[in-house]
Amino acid sequence: MHNAYLFLIAAVFMETVGTSALQASQQFTRLWPSVLVVVAYVISFYLLSMTLKYLPVGITYAIWSGLGIVFIAIIGYVVFKQSLDLPAVLGLGLIVLGILVINMFSKTVGH
Repeated sequence: MHNAYLFLIAAVFMETVGTSALQASQQFTRLWPSVLVVVAYVISFYLLSMTLKYLPVGITYAIWSGLGIVFIAIIGYVVFKQSLDLPAVLGLGLIVLGILVINMFSKTVGH
């Protein structure tokens, strides 16, 4: 089961790289960030497909997208100087809480 989480963590990382490069590509007007977007997303989806050998698609997607949202929000704040107000921070906290609930209490993830 630990392989599933290694694949999933790597998929989240690559999705985060791809989405960060998407912002840096300036609507695909800059070549190398645009290339990085495509490469990172292809790798991310491959790793996501490997995760699906071990975990159900709904749980996998919830964790992948939830962590991606949180990490991109942090990167947006730190790197791209985008603001986060209190409701945004609270919402991101609820996403993290949801991921924790799934992993700590759901029998679907195969404890």
